[in-house]
Amino acid sequence: MSRAILRTTVLSGGPFPTPDPFLFCVYHVDDYPADASGKMEAPLAGNGADFNALAPYRMYHGDKVPGFPAHPHRGFETVTATVFGLIDHADSVGNAGRYGNGDVQWMTAGEGVVHGEMFPLVHSDRPNTLKLFQMWLNLPARQKMCSPSFAMFWNENVHTWKSDDGNVSVTTWIGDDYFNNDAARMNSPPPNSWAADPDNDVAIFHITLRAGGTLTLPKAKKGGVINRSLYLIEGHKNGVKVDGIVLSDKVCLDMDAALDIVIELPPTTSNANNGQTTEFLLLQGRPIGESVVQHGPFVMNTQSEIQQAFEDYQRTRFGGWPWPRDDMVFPKEKGRFALIDGVESFPPFEQKDEF
Repeated sequence: MSRAILRTTVLSGGPFPTPDPFLFCVYHVDDYPADASGKMEAPLAGNGADFNALAPYRMYHGDKVPGFPAHPHRGFETVTATVFGLIDHADSVGNAGRYGNGDVQWMTAGEGVVHGEMFPLVHSDRPNTLKLFQMWLNLPARQKMCSPSFAMFWNENVHTWKSDDGNVSVTTWIGDDYFNNDAARMNSPPPNSWAADPDNDVAIFHITLRAGGTLTLPKAKKGGVINRSLYLIEGHKNGVKVDGIVLSDKVCLDMDAALDIVIELPPTTSNANNGQTTEFLLLQGRPIGESVVQHGPFVMNTQSEIQQAFEDYQRTRFGGWPWPRDDMVFPKEKGRFALIDGVESFPPFEQKDEF
């Protein structure tokens, strides 16, 4: 019997159940094809495959370029962590970026932002496979109406710890590095974020194991006051064991954050499993513990605040939309970049193209 697993929920394929202070988590895996047309478009007509889990890929709300054209947010933050594939971001503040392949984007919507997240098919000679996670992190009432902010954490500055045998890796997308005591926090949260206070111990880890891999996930630094959920998202058929329990489904495990957790993937003699990985996502943080009222893209504390959000958006459009198209994408040749407060930046060694 597990001591650390408090609750087990089988994942149904939609948004993941999330612990306070998180509001939402979704996992995107789309096998977008190569694009020989040069238009960066997917060949599916319209968005009829939006959330059909049986489809090889989904257009979501994009009509030609897959993705999520301009839409508003207020009252929370989005954290988008990529594994592979590219995303084009544009927003009403004038910020923009192309990121992916391990980059992490953090956007504080605060008092209101309109943004678009499009998935351009930039490769004509190979598939444009996309894999990412997006988490919504709540803001406490005192910060709901803070000024919007936007940050980009390049893959080169996101730390990954690997075991000596090479069978385990842990990427710290957000939070303190639990696996390298000498590593300083390289990517600081926005100043108004719940994650900005170290006492809240907000963390997002991506964990992968190969056959024979064993990981001891340390207890949260703030112990039992921290909510911690561990999601088994890929490779469950390999018979992974968590805290002594063998798992055979994709599940969310609500954990006792005051205890270490042992994750084991037994060795295999099957050639069919050679090279395959088992993947977990971990979300943790001190709960905000306030009332949450959500309606579509707005998350506030009261129904009257939600009504005010709709009225404000209808009146101001949260600053309007300074881009020539709702599904804003940048030139195919454009590399990874970030445009924040009028200043353009690039990841290390990235080609600096004009757009």
